[in-house]
Amino acid sequence: MHKLAGNGSWLECDTRFIPAHYQPASLIDLALGRGVNAHRLLQGTGLFHEDILTGNRLISAQQFLSLISNFQQQIPADDTSFLIGQQWLPGHYGAASHALRHAANLLEALERLVRLQPLLWPLLRLRLRIDEQYVWLEWGDSFGADAQGMFLIEASMAAVTGMSQWLSGQRLPWVFHLACDQPRYIEQYWVHLGEELRFACPLNQMCLPRSFLHQSWTGASVTAGQVAEQEGLAMLDALPAESSLLDALHDYLVQHARQPLRLEGVAKAFGMSPATLKRKLHKHGTGFQQQLDRARASVAMDLYQSRGYASDEVAQYLNFNDRANFRRSLRRWTGLLPSELRDWLANAGH
Repeated sequence: MHKLAGNGSWLECDTRFIPAHYQPASLIDLALGRGVNAHRLLQGTGLFHEDILTGNRLISAQQFLSLISNFQQQIPADDTSFLIGQQWLPGHYGAASHALRHAANLLEALERLVRLQPLLWPLLRLRLRIDEQYVWLEWGDSFGADAQGMFLIEASMAAVTGMSQWLSGQRLPWVFHLACDQPRYIEQYWVHLGEELRFACPLNQMCLPRSFLHQSWTGASVTAGQVAEQEGLAMLDALPAESSLLDALHDYLVQHARQPLRLEGVAKAFGMSPATLKRKLHKHGTGFQQQLDRARASVAMDLYQSRGYASDEVAQYLNFNDRANFRRSLRRWTGLLPSELRDWLANAGH
């Protein structure tokens, strides 16, 4: 349960908590290896290459996103997001990476990835859901990635695909759901992810038959993995806060999705005025209605996918009495009408 408190209780886009010598350093190394000028790469980020080499510089999500933006401008190649993603997991981030490296199976790896997410994948939210047939990994925006969002989603999916293949010794049959339209560089998706791709989806998700969750992975040390996870959790405790404002808000909105949710009430629950919450969301490039829609999309998809609810049951769960109003709302949340969503769900897992 998140602490619902006032200012300073959340990681925000300008909170410095990301070690510059972790994920940002690998991005810089890849750029320098392709002949990019270091000054141009770091321009406007408030970072110098010497800072990273000290091994003790912390940067904010805002700075990291600015670095990714520069990276995209300096290297407009279509494969960079996938290549950098493959480097990011298990990664070289001390105890957190060791905990992933020594996971006994896919379930343990995914649970540790979610639990240690601020250390292993600081810019995006990961949510793990397991139903009777599938395991679902859902990605959300923690800090207002905006223009860098698709780069991060591609990197994320490549990272989990590469990590699970390396640790399991086989290419797992992941199915990829992407909220974007099919890009012109589709061949990069085929090369780095595979051919089971679904575009223009309600959410950014990966799914896999749950039978792969408990297959034993050779080469894992159970004791080393458990010790590393404890060390990683201690590192989490040392962060300025336990989660980002957008993540905490998303979890709160999902948890209270059946209740009438308005800016004033939610702001009060977070120990701040409506004007302050509005200002903080604006700083992250978003607004209350946008976050509420995303949370309701997540709840609706869970009800449809994992609980097998019909549209009338989803509408009733979310307290919609007017069917037409629910249809309009569902289309705003997911981009699909109930009938379209039903057709999409029929092919979602395979």
